[in-house]
Amino acid sequence: MRETNRLGEEIREGAERFGREYQNAAESGFEAVSRSFSEANKGFQVLASEMSDFSKRRFEDVVRAWEQLLRARSFPDVVQAQTQYAQKAYEAYTSEMSKLGEMYMGVVRDASKPVEDASRAR
Repeated sequence: MRETNRLGEEIREGAERFGREYQNAAESGFEAVSRSFSEANKGFQVLASEMSDFSKRRFEDVVRAWEQLLRARSFPDVVQAQTQYAQKAYEAYTSEMSKLGEMYMGVVRDASKPVEDASRAR
């Protein structure tokens, strides 16, 4: 009888300990996911702002190119204006895509860090 009571007590204590550990893990996991979503949201806001700024700059470049075309007095002037615009647009686009790629990688890294930290803590 004593052995049965002792064994029952050990099982109850083990179950309570397991319940506390499970609850702590669930709470820390939820907090980590919440921080992760927060970081991702911040990153996407920065990306959206960058894309908006890029679009504004490209629109201004288009307006300048049209102004140059309207001032052109000869066919070579038109070709030169178009060539300059095309070169600038290509350089701006490739530079921006590289920058956005790095920013996306930063968002992924920052958003996954809280979850990684929480999983290492266990």
